[in-house]
Amino acid sequence: MTVLVLMGVSGCGKSSLAAELVRRLGWPFQEGDDLHPAANIAKMRAGIPLDDGDRLPWLDAVAAWIDARRAAGENGIVTCSNLKRAYRDLTVGRRRGVRLVYLKGDRELIAARLAGRRGHYMPAALLDSQFAALEEPGPDEDAIVLPVAAPVAELAAALIARLTRCG
Repeated sequence: MTVLVLMGVSGCGKSSLAAELVRRLGWPFQEGDDLHPAANIAKMRAGIPLDDGDRLPWLDAVAAWIDARRAAGENGIVTCSNLKRAYRDLTVGRRRGVRLVYLKGDRELIAARLAGRRGHYMPAALLDSQFAALEEPGPDEDAIVLPVAAPVAELAAALIARLTRCG
């Protein structure tokens, strides 16, 4: 049983990679953004960054989804920005079988992606706040780091190969 938690700033490609992984692996998937309370979505639509208090119910919902997969003995994929170590402690922590996948990219590339994105409540204006909050995973978190400049198909293939090698 493996649950992948795809993390990174808004626009880094979490949902695109998740869709490709679901296509290849057929695992259950949860779009983390869909777990945000309505108040969080309204705040982001208004261009107001979330604070830690806003994020707590969302992070709890992500953790509950992960725990449900683990309890059922199922694989799974969930997207969650998980920008701070404290957030990852809540969602990933020491849960067995849960792998953190960090989609790493520079601000310019991700800003260009956000500029072309339509139909998402997270405005590009909040990207700077995302990078300001980002605490990259430390070595003790054993995250798989993927460079987002690569095509999604290559990222998926590299991730699957890495998971296969790790068992």
